Amino acid sequence: MNARVRAVALALLLACTAPAPARTPPAMAAQAQQADFIQVDKSERRMQLLRGGKVLRTYKILLGDAPKGHKRQQGDERTPEGEYRISGRNQNSRFHLSLRVSYPNAYDQKQARARGVDPGGDIMIHGGTPPGYWRDWTDGCIALTDREIEEVWSLVPTGTPIRIDP
Repeated sequence: MNARVRAVALALLLACTAPAPARTPPAMAAQAQQADFIQVDKSERRMQLLRGGKVLRTYKILLGDAPKGHKRQQGDERTPEGEYRISGRNQNSRFHLSLRVSYPNAYDQKQARARGVDPGGDIMIHGGTPPGYWRDWTDGCIALTDREIEEVWSLVPTGTPIRIDP
């Protein structure tokens, strides 16, 4: 592991363990400017915010340490694939800001039960990625820079559908 990778890994570790400072989240954009759908393409490492089928914004994203395949259980470090919703918002996230993805859905829970495993949870779209750092590092979440998650936070209301494709 070279010195730059060690330094970034240490910075991420410190950011993950430090308490999040109290902050005022960015204001929501006017409804006419808000996204009504999120499209994630894992293989392209791309997330798009759409409104009425038109792309509003495109972001380069980072995923879990094991990005290929659908999340099957707690700890597999995979990002889920399928149809979900933004089910919550955390302005005090240890990763700056975060939007909760509604994983696991009923299908995910059924599949995990059939295998006798915990499906996991706490899948988020969050900040915390240093600018210029482009290696997958999350435990299954979708990561952006802090500046990008602030923009996404203002454009994506709770309840927005999200589709995550392989």
